[in-house]
Amino acid sequence: MQVYSLRMRFATKALRVGQELDPQYRSVIPPLYQSATFGWEDLDHIPKFDYTRCGNPNRHMLEEVIASLENGKHCVLFASGMAAIVASLSLLQHGDHVLIASDIYGGTFRVGEKLLPRQGIQVGEFDAHRPCSITEAVQPNTKIVLFETPTNPNLKVSDIAAVVKVAKEHGLIVIFDNTFASPALQNPLDLGCDIVVHSTTKYISGHSDVIGGAIITNDDEIHTAIYDWNKAVGAVPSPFDCWLTLRGVKTLGCRMKTHCTNAQAVAEFLADHPRVKHVHYPGLATHPDHAVARKQMTAFGGMLAFDVDGTTAQARKVCESTGVFLLAESLGGVESLIAYPPLMSHATMTEEQRVAKGIPPTLLRLSIGVEDVEDLIEDLDTALKLGFA
Repeated sequence: MQVYSLRMRFATKALRVGQELDPQYRSVIPPLYQSATFGWEDLDHIPKFDYTRCGNPNRHMLEEVIASLENGKHCVLFASGMAAIVASLSLLQHGDHVLIASDIYGGTFRVGEKLLPRQGIQVGEFDAHRPCSITEAVQPNTKIVLFETPTNPNLKVSDIAAVVKVAKEHGLIVIFDNTFASPALQNPLDLGCDIVVHSTTKYISGHSDVIGGAIITNDDEIHTAIYDWNKAVGAVPSPFDCWLTLRGVKTLGCRMKTHCTNAQAVAEFLADHPRVKHVHYPGLATHPDHAVARKQMTAFGGMLAFDVDGTTAQARKVCESTGVFLLAESLGGVESLIAYPPLMSHATMTEEQRVAKGIPPTLLRLSIGVEDVEDLIEDLDTALKLGFA
């Protein structure tokens, strides 16, 4: 029996779209098609799947689910989130110009600073907080704007629809990285973005056991160009990676509820802590972008950052003193992580560049997991005491 996604809400889509019972044994969980190639019946009939670099049943299922969760028509999966970012920028040609938001993930910054110029592509910056900055920075050869919100690691929130409006006045393609929020909290295609990118490693998979990426779009031409790029380059996920991610995405809705609830409680605790200078979390009423976040997000997410009110050495000691929070890169998994951006997510930048972008050496980033929130709060309280001992 066919199940139609338009009849379903988010949590049901995650469990049912593209996931019909196996026709041979009616298994509830889709089988793993761990095969590099598929047999042809004859030369007159090209099979739906013939070679896993081009397509695979597990990949196809996951693409259907993610497209549905983002209210999109098409999805192409990749071997990593950065592969998806690079693929989205493959729409650029030699001589083109791209505007990348000044507040952006360090890996995306690296692509703009080191990779694109080698290909003869000019890179400029704009401030997504000021959509008019697109008009100030646009050139005759500008083709794309790329931004994210909430931002990594400062949790700034820009008005997506306002950025899109200005970009479209200049005929630009809008690429949006939705990794921090996940499709459970916001859907940028609904706000006019042309392309949504995810590191599926993060919230979509949710268990820190797989690397992957995704591009979602409603534009047929963009989809064809992205699919053809991936088919040629081969930056594709394995069938098992797709199977694991499909398993993880089933619980995305309920996981995000706990991530958000826990993050709100942790943010409120840190906001009142004497050793904390500032908390970056859009769920706090004191956050300068709180109203914008309320308008375009269904909840405020599981990511936050805070400035330690002390020296760099004390901030590093706090980072190294947690017990429940694991000192590690990445985010979006069920376990809570504490990260030090200067040596992790934004290590590509110089200290001068980081400070200019509001990433001081006393800033710590938290990915709030689904543990008991009282344990998380007690752990941070202990770490802050040890950091200043």
